[in-house]
Amino acid sequence: MSSKYGGYMGKVAQVDLATGTVSPYPWTDRDRELFIGGKIMAAKILSDHLTGKEEPFSDRNLLVIATGPLTGTGAPSSSRFNISTLSPQTGLLASSNCGGNFGYYLKKAGYDALILRGQAREHTWLEITNDKFVFHNADELWGKSTSATQQALSDLLTQRGGPDKSGKLCIGPAGENRVLYASIVSNERISGRTGMGAIMGWMNLKAITVTGNHVVRAYDAEKMMAWNRKWFRYLRSHPLTGEQLPRIGTAGLVSQMQMRRILATENFRYGQNESFEKVNGERLAEEFNVVNKGCLTCPIRCARTVAVDGQEVKGPELETLGLLGGGIRNDNMELLLRWNYELDELGMDSISAAGTLAWAMEANEKGIWNCGLNFGQVDGISQLWENIAHRRGIGDELADGSRRLSEKYGGKEFAIHSKGLELSAYEPRHAVGMGLGYAVSNRGGCHLNGGYLVILEGLGLNIDAQTPKAKADLTVMFQNLMEMISATGQCLFTSYAFFPAPLMSRPNAWYTRAANKLLPHTGMVIRLLNRCPRAVHMHLSPVFHHTRGFQYATGMPMTFGDYMNVGSRGYTLERSVNCRFGVSAKDDTLPKRLTDEPQQPNNPKTRVPLKKMTPVYYAARGWDSNGIPTPQTLKKLGLKGAD
Repeated sequence: MSSKYGGYMGKVAQVDLATGTVSPYPWTDRDRELFIGGKIMAAKILSDHLTGKEEPFSDRNLLVIATGPLTGTGAPSSSRFNISTLSPQTGLLASSNCGGNFGYYLKKAGYDALILRGQAREHTWLEITNDKFVFHNADELWGKSTSATQQALSDLLTQRGGPDKSGKLCIGPAGENRVLYASIVSNERISGRTGMGAIMGWMNLKAITVTGNHVVRAYDAEKMMAWNRKWFRYLRSHPLTGEQLPRIGTAGLVSQMQMRRILATENFRYGQNESFEKVNGERLAEEFNVVNKGCLTCPIRCARTVAVDGQEVKGPELETLGLLGGGIRNDNMELLLRWNYELDELGMDSISAAGTLAWAMEANEKGIWNCGLNFGQVDGISQLWENIAHRRGIGDELADGSRRLSEKYGGKEFAIHSKGLELSAYEPRHAVGMGLGYAVSNRGGCHLNGGYLVILEGLGLNIDAQTPKAKADLTVMFQNLMEMISATGQCLFTSYAFFPAPLMSRPNAWYTRAANKLLPHTGMVIRLLNRCPRAVHMHLSPVFHHTRGFQYATGMPMTFGDYMNVGSRGYTLERSVNCRFGVSAKDDTLPKRLTDEPQQPNNPKTRVPLKKMTPVYYAARGWDSNGIPTPQTLKKLGLKGAD
């Protein structure tokens, strides 16, 4: 079905792997106006099919791969695509965002999204060229690592003549063996969280390649091109997106988190790691980084490249450095580089792998599971990754994650997850807004889906990190903003430039100190904006280029208020689907280590006051006291009947 809007290809393909058939999926311009693309589009598709009775590993589940309208338009950092499904790790609707080039080539093939369902009768890889879908036997690919799989696919495609110009995504052994936190890989970029790779493994789908000769057309190409140039200049001039991230990447946050007591250490017992200088971003940049890389059309270029066994491979992000560094009491940077590469090759989420390992080490220490793993003892970890990916020995149990292990052996109070998804490296007892985000996130323990309020609580601005004041309302605003950025197909790092540069570069200036003092007292104002976003009937172009860029690309009207409203619609839609699976206020929790035990024993404020913040958050979202979106809120957001 074609579209009057620019940026869209106008087609969605539905693939039944069990029967080997492909059919068009209806998606109208009204759907595009309400649900845009990416994770919000996927949430709508899943909402239309999931009743609350489905199992992740079943033919009633769907795997939705969706692009955004900015993908392929040349907008900054717009190569992202989204994968959503009923997660085997959380049992809930979940999404995972990825860079690489697959989304770009999917649109070149003429499609905005793929909907996959069913279980293939044999190991399969799917080749898409424009409207041609070919199902190939994948026995020779099964068991291969993610890079070996992609290289083998490239070899097969080039044997037909000419260069390989295609997007690829695949799983590794972890996905084949249904490790609950298995990932999907495109190039060296990872759709890491919530077990998307395990769903592909259940489907017997090893890989997809896609290419085509279609052109992504912007609604107003001339204005779009001029705006993109301005947007690129702005991102390159901002201290976060033009200096910090290009210079030392996300790894540069390790030192800042250490200073702010938010660097998760020894399974979140502590917020500081005395050996942080051995595993921080500065050391990575100075001693190990070969070259910076970035995704398609990205001016930020935050990715590191390092050498492992003589090969130049993707380096570790903050999460891997933090959680497989101080998180398990390892200060060996060379091992971190190797583990990061091994986990990517096996197709396994480094955050959940690290969180599960840390829980196991503490469980062994406490004598509740004698697994032989100990903090600070790192010999044999590489072999352990192999054992998890192939479900051998204790790896079979570790493959199910910390929640299931703690339910079996005990130790729930130090199983550091929310809704079954292990937390990222930000220790929230010194950033309580980040703690609230972890707890209420639709995805589970995710810093990004949680709103990333830590950027106000010490990693950008420096508001009072312990107060609950305004944290709920700010979390709602940031979640809505990031939801929409993801839906358009852009990287969330572009949102960093939303904060005026002087506030980032001059932390001691009077206006920065004033902003830090003022923000915790703006809760009611922020709530009014969240509840009535269309009151902001304007663009905020000096600091937020996304709305005009979206308009020029699509031709769809989009003020800042409209932008936030669509983000709220997407976030609430995901929540309403999860409510069908039993989610309510009882699930918006954190382990007792974070809510009951002060990080600093002599300072009772250093814990997450979750019970104070969640009721305020529900009210700010228009949900009832049990955390369920009200009929009035659903109707207001154009989601009547979504519950």
